[in-house]
Amino acid sequence: MHKTLLQLTFLLLPTLCFAQAPAEKPEEKPFLKLGGAVRFNYNLSTWKKDQLERGGDFGFDLFRINVESAYRGIKLNAEYRQYSQAFGGGFLKQGWFQYDFSDRSQLQVGLNQVPFGIQQYNSNNWFFNMTYYVGFEDDHDMGVKYLHDNGRWQWQAAYYKSAEEFVFGLAEPSPDRYSYDVTGRNKENNRLDFKLIRRLGDSLEHELGASLQGGLLYNIDTERNGTRYAGALHYEYKVAHSPWNLKLQAMLYQFNPAYAAEADLDFVEMGAYGANYNVATKGEIYTAGLSYHLPLETRLLQGITFYDNYGYYHKRVSGFENSHMNVLGALFTAGSMYIYTDAAFGYNQPWLGPEWANAFTTGTAGDTRWHMRFNINMGYYF
Repeated sequence: MHKTLLQLTFLLLPTLCFAQAPAEKPEEKPFLKLGGAVRFNYNLSTWKKDQLERGGDFGFDLFRINVESAYRGIKLNAEYRQYSQAFGGGFLKQGWFQYDFSDRSQLQVGLNQVPFGIQQYNSNNWFFNMTYYVGFEDDHDMGVKYLHDNGRWQWQAAYYKSAEEFVFGLAEPSPDRYSYDVTGRNKENNRLDFKLIRRLGDSLEHELGASLQGGLLYNIDTERNGTRYAGALHYEYKVAHSPWNLKLQAMLYQFNPAYAAEADLDFVEMGAYGANYNVATKGEIYTAGLSYHLPLETRLLQGITFYDNYGYYHKRVSGFENSHMNVLGALFTAGSMYIYTDAAFGYNQPWLGPEWANAFTTGTAGDTRWHMRFNINMGYYF
């Protein structure tokens, strides 16, 4: 009898242990998503006589690789771009580590987008708007950002140690970068950003936002810190079932570099895409953008987005001429291809006129008038 019970116990013991053991969690699998784009560009500029005689130029724009990854709660988002050597060559556009506290809040560490103004873009066209060219649209810097979004309200707070820092020490910052930053003999240093958004309407189609920014500018010559400040208010109308989009923004900024007394200047150098130019130390920028999306059901085209984006740059420095830019165009969507067709008009705008170095300060000496660049950018995104 005892022997039989003992045998039965040994037979049932594994079954009982298995039944009482807690279920093991399935092992989390790493997530990896790769993407990118190849783009080519055609342009014809009215102020370039040799280009007019050739009928414009058509060539390579960029090749880029995008990476998104996640494992054990830590995410990665990175984008590397390769341009021609004339436009800065290869560099990292963005790259950050991310931790999600919930589906409403997250922390980003690395080269992430600065929370300022309308995001992701304060524009609809390939050229961006005036805010981009002085470092206040789609800017990416090195730091830590916290974002919380519950639908009705969103707020972001960030600390940035520096801009895209590719050259360390007292060397001048390299202009080989995607977004415009202070360069030359000054370096962006220790900045705080805060942005608040309130969404209104049944479909949250109305967005009101306010942005504040304050930080330091380290001068290589004097080895002292100056200061910088900026603020912006914006409104955007966007809703999934409406073809219309409206963007309105007003902002002001001030740079106070710690120049030596004998070299006190009313401008700073800013750089991107391999070249620097001068920008007034203080000013206001007003922008407006309107777009309309027309869906199509053809074999080739799935939609056309028509848009007009205008930017006005008022420089608060005596003797500096103001700047304007307006981009009228359309975006054609064809499968994985996106084709921007723009007529970009500039008045004292370095990318849209003959004057490069001082278009954003004193203006185009002896030739202050509107110029136009017709541009077609075609890209395959994968």
